[in-house]
Amino acid sequence: MAHLVGAHNELHSEHGALKGEHSGRSTNPIIKVEDLAWLEFEKPDLVRAEAFARAFGFQTAQHSPDELHLRGTDPGAPAVILRRGPRTRFCGIAFKAVDEIDVLRLADKTGTTAVPLPEALGGMAVQLTDPSGVSVRVVAGLHQLPGHPDQQPQVVNVGHDLSRINATQRPVRAPARVQRLGHLVLQSNRYLRSLNWYLDHLGLIVSDFLYFAGQRQRGPTMSFIRCDRGSVPADHHTLAIALGPVNRYVHSAYQVCDLDALAAGGEFLTEQGYFRSWGIGRHIQGSQLFDYWRDPDGFMVEHFTDGDMFDNTVEPGWAPFTASGLAQWGPPVSKDFLGTNPKSARHEAVSMLAALRQDNEFDIRRLIGLLKAAGS
Repeated sequence: MAHLVGAHNELHSEHGALKGEHSGRSTNPIIKVEDLAWLEFEKPDLVRAEAFARAFGFQTAQHSPDELHLRGTDPGAPAVILRRGPRTRFCGIAFKAVDEIDVLRLADKTGTTAVPLPEALGGMAVQLTDPSGVSVRVVAGLHQLPGHPDQQPQVVNVGHDLSRINATQRPVRAPARVQRLGHLVLQSNRYLRSLNWYLDHLGLIVSDFLYFAGQRQRGPTMSFIRCDRGSVPADHHTLAIALGPVNRYVHSAYQVCDLDALAAGGEFLTEQGYFRSWGIGRHIQGSQLFDYWRDPDGFMVEHFTDGDMFDNTVEPGWAPFTASGLAQWGPPVSKDFLGTNPKSARHEAVSMLAALRQDNEFDIRRLIGLLKAAGS
């Protein structure tokens, strides 16, 4: 029987690490961030972007001709910052440090300088770049946006436990009110270097590893990574990184209050003519109820609710990377979600061939593993 590492593996995964495999933690991280702060994008049409954002369930915190701040109902910083640009592109991540001391420590250890953020955000930031070329800010001392009224979850009867009597359920088809930014998923052809960079610099820890079938001895190819808040539970993954031919944004996820909000909000998006990529279902790694959508520029965003929350005692789980293993239940994973639909097939093929000619972690065996995973 494979040796299980860590007393808590079986709390969330059938299998843990084998002897000598990646521990999923840094022995001495520079700091430990406590959450995502926001994501940054450029968009050519902020009017169109704001229309989709409102239908998706964001509220506008700031709007100028060249910049748009989107927020959820939770207090804190904006969840998304959009700036006008010539094309749609993902510009970077901001993580929230515990305090300004951590920002200064990170700046000192990385040979950079902490700088003040714009007055609209407040606080200070250190600007870094991960091994995949992603811009990473670590921020602290931000102005706190006040909380807004939240969408109320439905009162439900569960089996014989009756909480709703002499009352009906009539969830309104309306935008699912986003509460907060939950996680970001990236693809990297420098996967292991990027993973270790986030563990060493920001103190993130791995909740689950995935590996290509038949290639476990070569190490993992995807990791779901959470913040280390000690005994305070954190999202199963704040960041997920997958090995692939191109360094790119895959999707970002935003929490809503419950399944009815997610489903009725999805009906509203459908009525507005927006494209559902995949859903509704329940994931395995993270357990979230999910629903994936494409914005008008083709970027993928997710509504989620009821995700796993882990403290820092839970060790990484290990599982094979398969398309069928992405959900416990729901419709079969779509070609759009996997990037295997005819519209994107040529672009993906060109990306794979280009990656094979470069010095990175994506070699021919990894390509074969990825293709098998997408079809499994």
